[in-house]
Amino acid sequence: MSPRARSAVLAGAAVLLAVATVILAVALADLGGSGGPTGTAAEPEVGGMGGEPSDGSAEAGGVPGPGAAIPRSPSGLAAALTDATTDLRAAIERWREDGDPARGGPPPDVTLLGLYQQRIYLVLGTRPRLARSTVARLRAGVRAEARDVLVVRRALGRLNPPTRRVRFRIGRALPADVLRRLYQRAERRFGVDWRLLAAVNLVETGFNRIRSNSSAGAQGPMQFIPSTWAAYGMGGDIRDPADAILGAANYLRASGAPGDERDALFAYNPSTDYVNSVRAHARSMRRDVRTYYGLYSWQIFVRTPSGSRQLTGPGRDRVPRG
Repeated sequence: MSPRARSAVLAGAAVLLAVATVILAVALADLGGSGGPTGTAAEPEVGGMGGEPSDGSAEAGGVPGPGAAIPRSPSGLAAALTDATTDLRAAIERWREDGDPARGGPPPDVTLLGLYQQRIYLVLGTRPRLARSTVARLRAGVRAEARDVLVVRRALGRLNPPTRRVRFRIGRALPADVLRRLYQRAERRFGVDWRLLAAVNLVETGFNRIRSNSSAGAQGPMQFIPSTWAAYGMGGDIRDPADAILGAANYLRASGAPGDERDALFAYNPSTDYVNSVRAHARSMRRDVRTYYGLYSWQIFVRTPSGSRQLTGPGRDRVPRG
């Protein structure tokens, strides 16, 4: 660990993960960890799992609906994941060419394909042998992304225990291209790769969809402890995405990025699982920019003692919001 990163950790300046999730995810991831879709997949969450779609599980045009069944065999899962990823990438291209990712959220086909892809990963993330057999059947372009997503799911599954919390504060993310411009502005100022910043934002709060403070008092889209924010937030608003992204880039630069991203992330949150999760998401986005838009389309799941619970998007649970 670099001296800068070590001193940051010893000073207690690390930013902590938000309570209750990514991703998703990525995750979100898993989308991720505290801010992304993580957790053990429950049977109701993954549809009938018998290969037959339930009523209302398919939308017009063949896009899988929120209740679309998830295959249970490695070959079936590989085919479903390949189709979902290929179709999602094509839908993202249409969105970027014919739509406007700087306004509003993803179009319905991107949302539904992203959810179906995410639900497949929720199954694979809790069943290592099934995941290995499925990934081995994927073609190279899909296999690399799948491996990164599953790195995140395994790491954040270890990092985040199930929560008994019932009430969650959730909200909308800024439009995808608005966020991307904010990451790129921070990259120009501090030299920290925009995809790394996007991955932190995803893992921490699912692109600010989770609005709850952490149990340690970390706040805002990038989950800063107020004392750390006072040192690196440059006088901005801890809950404002533009200010928070700049503050995160400032902190990561002070901790060793871009030269040593691993140490910088460890200073941000002193957990190897956290570091590996953020780097895996960033690696996927560097490989293919469409992955950023796909992860952006993912929903928020939280781990509970009875399984995963979906908080956002089509098919979500009716949960109290506080």
